[in-house]
Amino acid sequence: MKQYKIAVIPGDGIGTEVVAEGVKILEQAAELSGTFRFSFEYFPWGCEYYCKTGKVMDDDGLDKLKKFDAIYLGAVGAPNVPDNISLRGLLIKIRQGFDQYVNLRPVKLLNGAPCPLKNIKRREDINMTVIRENSEGEYAGAGDWLYKGKPQEVVLQTSVFSRRGTERIIRYAYESARKEHKSITSISKGNALNYSMVFWDEIFREVGREYPDVKQYTYLVDAAAMFFVKDPARFQIVVTSNLFGDILTDLGAAIAGGMGLAAGANINPEKLYPSMFEPIHGSAPDIAGKKIANPMAAIWSVSQMLDFFGEKDWGTRILMALEKVLMERKVLSADFGGTASTEMVGTEIRKQLASI
Repeated sequence: MKQYKIAVIPGDGIGTEVVAEGVKILEQAAELSGTFRFSFEYFPWGCEYYCKTGKVMDDDGLDKLKKFDAIYLGAVGAPNVPDNISLRGLLIKIRQGFDQYVNLRPVKLLNGAPCPLKNIKRREDINMTVIRENSEGEYAGAGDWLYKGKPQEVVLQTSVFSRRGTERIIRYAYESARKEHKSITSISKGNALNYSMVFWDEIFREVGREYPDVKQYTYLVDAAAMFFVKDPARFQIVVTSNLFGDILTDLGAAIAGGMGLAAGANINPEKLYPSMFEPIHGSAPDIAGKKIANPMAAIWSVSQMLDFFGEKDWGTRILMALEKVLMERKVLSADFGGTASTEMVGTEIRKQLASI
């Protein structure tokens, strides 16, 4: 029997609540399957930990996480801790430290999910995967702060685009498009960012010559944002930079049911290090502790984890269970017009999973 070791970082706010339901789904999938099982180890890192220790995670945190097959993260963030501290102290530290250079964010309209776009007639019109470069680009952390506090104060934020980093994410996207028989769209801003994005565009064309069987498109990020809303059906596999991917996938979440259904995977494809799976909705401190948070995004990220492990049948079954709950509309959280608690929604999804 296969055994997967999972490091669980519930984090802050609603992270602890939604992750608890995701863990229950993993345990149930293992029990129903009978061919794999999970072991979990919990880590108390996050903003609350920072307030106690001055560190978002332990100095040797990466060494502690190396032994696991995957990391399951709830959320990091609190009103009393600046976002740059929480983000860089844990999330980016893990992404870069474990070379999780592929960020996978599905933008898919599930059956029963609410969609604010009146022009969408079919579920298939919103069904794309955004492949975001996850290790460098605008989030590389390079730059300087000169003459701080003086009239001539200047800040420099440097985007880092290496040939290795740019080519490998673009090639990963092309391989995904070829495997899934889908088109690929590169999103950049080459008309304004005359070094980084012109370089990105050139690498996209260069790698694309090796994939003549894949339909290839390019958009400027502002035009892409418009078409995400007006005509999302034109996008299938999307590849873009760290910053643009971060922004566009929040827009994608909005058109595909809201942040309560927004999942993300941070992948090291070579499996030299553990990959990390998370809902991308954040810690939502305004509703933390009320037990009304929607756990569906956290559970969708569990589906991504099972896909990554090669247990694709169970990843698919979990999404089917989510859709059943959405379509029946009997047990939904407040963001979807229901009155169910976080635990009630998780329990209903497990009930549906057992029946599939």
